[in-house]
Amino acid sequence: MTERVQAVRVLLVEDDQSLRQFLATTLAANGYAVAEADSCAALQDSLQHHSPELMLLDIGLPDGDSLAMMDFIRASSDCSILILSARDQDRQKVEALDAGADDYLSKPFSMEELLARLRALMRRRTAPAASVWSSGELLVDVKRRAVEVEGCEVHLTPIEFRLLVALVNGDGSVVTHARLMEQVWGRHLSENTHYLRIYMRQLRGKIEANPAQPRYLRTVPGVGYALIRE
Repeated sequence: MTERVQAVRVLLVEDDQSLRQFLATTLAANGYAVAEADSCAALQDSLQHHSPELMLLDIGLPDGDSLAMMDFIRASSDCSILILSARDQDRQKVEALDAGADDYLSKPFSMEELLARLRALMRRRTAPAASVWSSGELLVDVKRRAVEVEGCEVHLTPIEFRLLVALVNGDGSVVTHARLMEQVWGRHLSENTHYLRIYMRQLRGKIEANPAQPRYLRTVPGVGYALIRE
């Protein structure tokens, strides 16, 4: 007897009815269990009745900007969030990612790319991570989502924390630019390391005593980065 595989639960938040119906039909045809919402109010109600693993979230909804609800979403669910938006400037993408989104897809997009993004998000959700990593004055507690330097907790943005965890999982080995980009932002950014350089510089500024001479976050020119345990 073949074991039945449980469908991945997706909450689709999109106010364009024709696009929402098309996405819902296509996702269902690809094995996803889809719930729908068309406004911030409907999103809030849906989170009370569903436990999504993935969320497709349009930013511009009729009753508000969904990014303003990110704190509520994160407090209500641990789902991975893929932003769908016609806003495609780098500043807007960084704003959404810093707010707590896991990935960003600009409209218009192909279903092949959307499905690939969802698969990447699910891989990142199920990837094993070390529980606690420490070296010298640096401690990373993945389970508690906490980082300490010299015993003092350091605040990291969601993107900065995911970047640090990706390096923790490298266990001292060099993690390539492409691998980091896929794990932190998604496969679509694998050819553009601009985001990676920005966030690595910010991360060093928070955990290194001297960012210009990093003790933990080492650069391997042209290849990637490694988190060194002393």
